[in-house]
Formats: sequence, C-alpha cells, structure tokens
Amino acid sequence: MSEVVYNRVALIGLGLIASSMFWAMKRRGLAGEVTGYARSAETRETARRIGLCDRVCDSAAEAVEGADLVVLCVPVGVMGPVMTEIGPLLKPGATVSDVGSVKGHVIEAVAPHIPDGVHFVPAHPLAGTEHSGPEAGFAELFDNRWSLLVPVEGSDEEAVARMRALWEGMGANVDEMDADHHDLVLAVTSHAPHLIAYTMVGVADDLRRVTDSEVIKYSAAGFRDFTRIAASDPTMWRDVFLTNKEATLEILGRFTEELFALQRAIRTGDGDHLHDYFTRTRAIRRGIIEAGQDTAAADFGRAHKP
Repeated sequence: MSEVVYNRVALIGLGLIASSMFWAMKRRGLAGEVTGYARSAETRETARRIGLCDRVCDSAAEAVEGADLVVLCVPVGVMGPVMTEIGPLLKPGATVSDVGSVKGHVIEAVAPHIPDGVHFVPAHPLAGTEHSGPEAGFAELFDNRWSLLVPVEGSDEEAVARMRALWEGMGANVDEMDADHHDLVLAVTSHAPHLIAYTMVGVADDLRRVTDSEVIKYSAAGFRDFTRIAASDPTMWRDVFLTNKEATLEILGRFTEELFALQRAIRTGDGDHLHDYFTRTRAIRRGIIEAGQDTAAADFGRAHKP
C-alpha cells in the first residue's frame, strides 16, 4: 500500500488510459477519491456499471470541483476547449495534467487557460493497447512502462514531484523531457510507425489481386502486427497527426529516404547492404528486449488456446 498522493483526482475522459489510471491508483491507494466525466452518456453509464471511478459525474464542472489533480484524458484536439470550460472552476493549488501523446500542441492549447495559482504538469504514459473505451483499462497497464513528464516554463517543482510520485506509484518508470524533443522522439517510436501500419493495411485492402479472405486467412506475423496497430482509436490518431505535423513529416521524410535506399539495394542485388542493414536493425530489437520493454518469447508472448 502506497501513501495517498492526491486527496481528490478528476479524470476528464474515461477511455483506456483513464480507466487504467483509476485501477492503478486504487491498487496502491494513491488517491482518496477519484471522480470521472465523459462527454458520452453511454460511456458514463458503462463506467458506473463497472465501478470505474468513485463517482461518475454528468458534467466536467462537477467532476473537477475541489479536485487536487485534474487529468485531461481526451483526444489532443479537444484539450484546449475542455480546459477553457473547466479552467475558471479549478481550486487554487490544484494541478492540471494530461496523457496526450503530443506535447507542443497541448501546451499551446492548454497553458493559456490555466488560472493563476494552478499548476500545469503535462505528461504522457508510453503505454496502451489497440483497445479503447472504459472497459479496456486494467491496473497493470503502466507497470515497467515509461511515463514522460514535460514541465512547462516556471513549473512548480513540488507539483512536478507529486506527479512523478503518482506515476511511479502506478508502476511506471518516469523521465522528464522538453516538449519539442518529446514530440520528435514520439514521431520516431510511435507516430510514424502507426502511420506506416495504417498505410500497409490500406495497401492490402486496395490490392484487388489479393482477396479479403486471403489477407485474413494467410496473415503472417508481420502483417498481423500491422493490423493490431492499425486497429487503434481513429479519433485519437487523427488528432495526433494533425497536431504533431512537423515532427511526423520530418521522420516520414527520413523513412522515405531509407526506403528508397532499400529499393535500390533490392533492384541492384546488393545483398551486402541488405544484410548489414538488417543486422543493425536487429540489434535495436535486442535492446528493447534487454530494457524490459518487450518479451523475447515466441510469437511476442501471445497466449494460444490449446
């Protein structure tokens, strides 16, 4: 059992990340009371049915009343409007954070609406699944995963320390990063790979010489994992690409250059180039496993029915 970090936490948006935060906080006793709000009445009803949050509210205003920590768990494209609504209602000394995978845009959209006396500590947990919605969350989602804190200019050190304590209490490893660097790193590790996965699945869909049944029936591991990534929440990813445009386009430009080089090697029969390239990239996979961020188990550790 950990110590209470915040007496009252408000989760605005009740999808996978918010749901997992609630279960993770309750697992370790990190929050006295957790309130929640979602725009959809259906989502609120689902949250009540599964016991997600100590109190599910019918308005964002009700949810944030008296909260010590407010976490924006909505798509990055609507964080600004949500903050405009709740900003005047926050109590002095409260902290506002978020879980968006783009930080520069979120800071630009949210910071102007943070009242005097309220702290702003943006964050991004590098954890998730292809599933979404309140029923997708689970307490172990953040265990041994990284959560990045992105303090803004003038961030209160104590507020940052409390956010670190919360994420560590929920099982995450915590690091700090500035917004521009965060957005470039995530363009490499998450945003561009998602776009490539969406594209490859789209190519298969467009390739009429391969029937739908063959694409499904004969999916090898590579394509199957593309489809898992491409099943992620479309609203969230639309907003990610529109709000992290520059960094994503830079990485896609570099990707295109690498792809052209590989095309040339295949066309000219340059086996040495291909072998050297694949050897170098294989080492990166080994590093990810050694860092404990994935498993070396066969078939990516998937459970199979007997």
